[in-house]
Amino acid sequence: MSKPLKQIHLAAHFPGVNNTTVWSDPKAGSHIEFTSFAHFARTAERAKFDFLFLAEGLRLREQGGKIYDLDVVGRPDTFTVLAALAAVTEYLGLTGTINSTFNEPYEVARQFASLDHLSGGRAAWNVVTSWDAFTGENFRRGGFLPQGERYSRAKEFLATAGELFDSWHGDEIVADQATGVFLRDAKAGSFVHTGRHFDIHGQFNVPRSPQGRPVVFQAGDSDEGREFAASSADAIFSRYATLEGGQAFYTDVKNRLAQYGRRHDQLLILPAASFALADTDAEAEELAREVRCQQVSGATAIKHLEFVWNRDLSAYDPEGPLPDIDPDVSDNHISKGRAQVRMYRDPLATAREWRELAEANNWSIRDLVINTGNRQNFVGSPATIAKTINDYVQADASDGFILVPHITPTGLDDFADKVVPLLQEQGVFRTDYEGPTLRHHLGLAHPDEASDERAAS
Repeated sequence: MSKPLKQIHLAAHFPGVNNTTVWSDPKAGSHIEFTSFAHFARTAERAKFDFLFLAEGLRLREQGGKIYDLDVVGRPDTFTVLAALAAVTEYLGLTGTINSTFNEPYEVARQFASLDHLSGGRAAWNVVTSWDAFTGENFRRGGFLPQGERYSRAKEFLATAGELFDSWHGDEIVADQATGVFLRDAKAGSFVHTGRHFDIHGQFNVPRSPQGRPVVFQAGDSDEGREFAASSADAIFSRYATLEGGQAFYTDVKNRLAQYGRRHDQLLILPAASFALADTDAEAEELAREVRCQQVSGATAIKHLEFVWNRDLSAYDPEGPLPDIDPDVSDNHISKGRAQVRMYRDPLATAREWRELAEANNWSIRDLVINTGNRQNFVGSPATIAKTINDYVQADASDGFILVPHITPTGLDDFADKVVPLLQEQGVFRTDYEGPTLRHHLGLAHPDEASDERAAS
């Protein structure tokens, strides 16, 4: 007997200006005006996506002591944008990245509980930590925490926020004698938390929201991050969007759930994925190549090489050969506030590998960056992309994907109109929303129901 087909989860990431977007394309719109966010969100909701995802930028990135102006734009506050989107959407989940290193549990819990009320139960929190002192300079405490301390604080931060969400009680339903309207008898509760990172007490001032708690996402890939997700998250924002890499990550994280008394279906794994969609596979391959070339200008190629070399390479010709000098492996890095720096943990080995590739293929600096940098995860016609996504999900490489288009805000339109209907025809993606909250979309129990289930078992 064959196992039933898994239902695919789809979401959309509004990426902002960075090396994945083609902001110079005439079709590209503003990355800060509300009309762009609204168009993007409405397209995702029209396609019956689970949620929209916003990342976080706490400081403008720098390179060589100057603002990195090739891909930086002012990024508006996450909560403000999501609250505004709640007014122009009805079902779409609203997910925001909020840092646990520099914020406080009371403030963040209050903001998410408010967003959950405003949206009718559609709020989600991507819990992240901050890894660099550069970002920390924008905050009162400054500095940053070592990796182990970051996750220790994040776990306690999330647990403390949960205590705040749960401090309101509303189990009793009473009738208002004057109006005949049934009201929930909500009782404000006090909270007391004494721990390693937080020592707070008082009363939470936002009543229990429709979802009880926001859906919790996590995006870390380290062993600590995977354990954090297995113990505490509802979904994990993964970077493994290939079949083999996705299957390995999926198996590893899902196998960690049992030690926390959780089932496989209580944590969704949703990799980020880019795509190049055209009428035919050949046209899509050509588009994918064109997009990669647009993403990597000569100036961008030089800046990317500086991530590894940790030197000012502005004197080099991007259409010429790679530098013959070795990278500077000192801790004082030329690039500030950019996660890509951490990807190259052995710059000398990376430089040797890149030189070998460039020599073997007769590549210039720009050619190398184009061919070793970001590649679209899904390339093809609507039928090809729909089949690939479904194959990956059914093969347990993921539970779905968070799509990152290269054009904002219209880059999702063709996917919504051409790929989604094919997935719906195959019976692996919804034709309509089955409930009003994000927990409904993701198939996750309300926290109160989950507590009852654990008690019964």
